[in-house]
Amino acid sequence: MTTYTRKNVGTCSRSTTVTLNDDGTIRDIQILGGCNGNLKGIRGLLIGMDAAEAARRMEGTTCGPRPTSCPDQIARALKEALAQNKG
Repeated sequence: MTTYTRKNVGTCSRSTTVTLNDDGTIRDIQILGGCNGNLKGIRGLLIGMDAAEAARRMEGTTCGPRPTSCPDQIARALKEALAQNKG
């Protein structure tokens, strides 16, 4: 099991903490700040999902004129956690 925290950049949310199971599935995810209801919904969808697949689906999502979004920041945290998990 790996827990990883990433400081978010360019979004209302401030940080993302992901916990991955040894098989690369998402055990838990916590987002500090941001749109509470939307992020609770995203969290509910992600728990139990393959982290690489979740990152692939959310990567590159934008929010209005911003070049990133909370889902994009989650994808980045997931990719970094996966890399740490392999190390």
